[in-house]
Amino acid sequence: MFAGTAPAPSGIEPAPFFSEVAEGPSGVKAYWVRARDDTRLRFGVWPSGPKGTVLMFCGRTEYVEKYGRVAEDLADAGYGMVSFDWRGQGLADRPQHEPGVGHVLSFDEYRWDVAAFRAAMEELDVPKPWYLIGHSMGGCIGLRALYDDLPVAAAAFTGPMWGIELPPILRMISPMLIKGSALLRRDNRFALTTGPWEELPFEGNILTTDEEQYDYMNRQTAAHPELTLGGPSFRWVAAAEEEAKALLALPPLDLPVVTIVGSDETRVSIPNARKRMADWPRGTFVLVDGARHEVLMENPARRGQTLDAIIGHFDANPA
Repeated sequence: MFAGTAPAPSGIEPAPFFSEVAEGPSGVKAYWVRARDDTRLRFGVWPSGPKGTVLMFCGRTEYVEKYGRVAEDLADAGYGMVSFDWRGQGLADRPQHEPGVGHVLSFDEYRWDVAAFRAAMEELDVPKPWYLIGHSMGGCIGLRALYDDLPVAAAAFTGPMWGIELPPILRMISPMLIKGSALLRRDNRFALTTGPWEELPFEGNILTTDEEQYDYMNRQTAAHPELTLGGPSFRWVAAAEEEAKALLALPPLDLPVVTIVGSDETRVSIPNARKRMADWPRGTFVLVDGARHEVLMENPARRGQTLDAIIGHFDANPA
């Protein structure tokens, strides 16, 4: 079943949306939009709420439909939601050399995506005030967007990628591998220890302690394997590290921000998240005990704690 085929304003075209796997509010519309380099991107707009609209900046490998349940929770709290397919993932344009690898030359490319989405939302008159949730890589893109004056009343970050966790030996040799891959013109290939997408069992996963939420994600990719994405390229890893380092060096902004991280996080740096919030004048750091990387897709108690923190934060900061 497809939704999102309603007429769109000039420059924005209707796009497919897989409503049967999203499990979100009805009435969603999806659209194509093009970035400055002509990369085609996709975004989905859920019905508006009286309190404004949440911009859901998803993580690497993710896609619009993944946050259908979050859109439902936000709708119950009075917020609409917009979610995005960044370049190279979901149904957005993929790298020609290998569609299954996550690859950019620079994180500035994601800034082009944000600019295109922002212009499209303005054209569609997506209700304001806007709020931001940035998850994982979306937390990195989202923090940069705040410095680029994204007009939001408040922001929340979950498991933000402000530093990548790597085993000590891999962190030691990673710079050499990245440099070597560039010299050999192979830095657009899968980084060490990564490869094509594959469905992994629940046991031992690093994303969530909740098997039902894990199955929810796997049902989506089983029904629509075109949404899947494998590991990142060497160049993507280098670009991510460069961007995280640059963001941590910037002075804090005068904007209310809450950052939520699971205590059992192993994918991104907890110390970097603490550090960024420590000097943020209107910043709050929340550690969810026992949660893994996907705090919005954890068991009911941990997921509830995360949603309460985000919605309470937005409610406390109306435009």
